[in-house]
Amino acid sequence: MAYGFKEVAVPQTGKVLVVDDYEPNLRGLGQLLKGARYDVLTATNGQDALELVARERPDLVLLDVMMPGISGLDVCTALKKHPDTCLTPVVLISAAQERETVIAGLEAGADDFLNKPVDPEELYTRVRSLLRVKRLTDDLESAESLFLTLGRIIEARDPYTEGHCERLAEYSTALGRRLELEQADIDALYRGAFLHDVGKIGIPDRVMLKKGKLTRSEYELMKRHAAIGDDLCATVRSLDRVRPIVRHHHERLDGRGYPDGLAGNEIPLLAQIVSVVDVFDALTTDRPYRNALPTITAYKILRDTASGDWCPIGLVESFIDMHRSHVFDGVAV
Repeated sequence: MAYGFKEVAVPQTGKVLVVDDYEPNLRGLGQLLKGARYDVLTATNGQDALELVARERPDLVLLDVMMPGISGLDVCTALKKHPDTCLTPVVLISAAQERETVIAGLEAGADDFLNKPVDPEELYTRVRSLLRVKRLTDDLESAESLFLTLGRIIEARDPYTEGHCERLAEYSTALGRRLELEQADIDALYRGAFLHDVGKIGIPDRVMLKKGKLTRSEYELMKRHAAIGDDLCATVRSLDRVRPIVRHHHERLDGRGYPDGLAGNEIPLLAQIVSVVDVFDALTTDRPYRNALPTITAYKILRDTASGDWCPIGLVESFIDMHRSHVFDGVAV
């Protein structure tokens, strides 16, 4: 395959991995991308490609479909299934233009396609477009990571809640899988576990860290954390699915919760899940006013509270069944 080399004067940014078992193709694509001022990595087989991605974290992967051993389709599938690389753009390159190849590529999760011989202008356009999307995605991830860190900072204000976010994330996602929720909901549960109390950043320490019982006015101030957290998360679009958890994890079936007094089916299921695991974790960890309760006692309290119109008893029973059948790190069962 022959490539026409074209020098591009405008500097580009981005690390691109090119994977092809045919050396002339690999060299030609590499020259085109280097001429456009991209940082170029190369691999001649699927296994090396996967190792390079894990080590170098490229911003974009250009993959030849037909390679011996691990094919380009297999590499694409592996990248899209791994949480660390699922958002890395992948472009499949193939001489075959059959409908079956395109369908297989889409099923593997490919973001775009190029046909051989590769047209340089088309290559530049596709690469620029996908790297622009990758930068936007990275910006969103950075903002979300900042929020998740903020959740840990809130937790760190109170030594009695150390590890609370991690335990809630583990409990919530395990219960979500047991309920056969879709992956997007399980991901939201993970994030929601870290961010459910993020609004407490707006609550003064004199209230947050008070050892004794809160006064009525202090309790009303504390209740504001759910709405404050929702307002904070509203600034990050990627947290849209998390916001109902943050806002509504203190609602009750009987309508006596806060901040909106939702009742029955008005309360989002994900918020109810986090509510259940939040209460369980509070019961089974040390607090300033009492030691951690035995697991069996916590189970009974959950059941008794659920029967008082706090949350669906079926959800509590699902959590208890799930908890009994799992061994969680650092958690006595």
